Amino acid sequence: MADLGLLARTYHAIQTGFVRDGRAPHYTDLATTLGLAPEEARRAQRELLAALNGPLASLGGAHWAHPDTDYIVGFSPFSNLPTQYAIAIDGQQRWYGQCGLESLAVSWLFPGKEVRIEARCLDCAEPLSLRMRDGELLAADPDSIVGHSNVPLSRAAENWPHT
Repeated sequence: MADLGLLARTYHAIQTGFVRDGRAPHYTDLATTLGLAPEEARRAQRELLAALNGPLASLGGAHWAHPDTDYIVGFSPFSNLPTQYAIAIDGQQRWYGQCGLESLAVSWLFPGKEVRIEARCLDCAEPLSLRMRDGELLAADPDSIVGHSNVPLSRAAENWPHT
């Protein structure tokens, strides 16, 4: 496995990029942030994604690149592609959650800020809305919202996008 310190710095740089910009940084952005040559940053990103889906999978979450590319698609709890889970921070929407449950974790990445998650029910298409701050639920509409997955947690990592 790669240098754990470099993997930790790469992880932090990707999460920080999502928080700051609402999208994943490209590996050339990582190169600048990490003080690496572009090819070294690309290798670090690849090694991090492989580790998060292999020996470090116990850390949880879904992390992957688009097949045969270096474009990050998912980096728990964020999605780099628009999903039905639109996330607004203090009224500004530019983030997307990987799924409804992962979206709840975004609250911890924006301390003191109001996080609003807007989605539609995947069963009936009715609008759903949650407001949170620092992990605390402030409001839910409707108040009967529940989370559900058709895939058992033990099999979720077999196909993260489907899960």
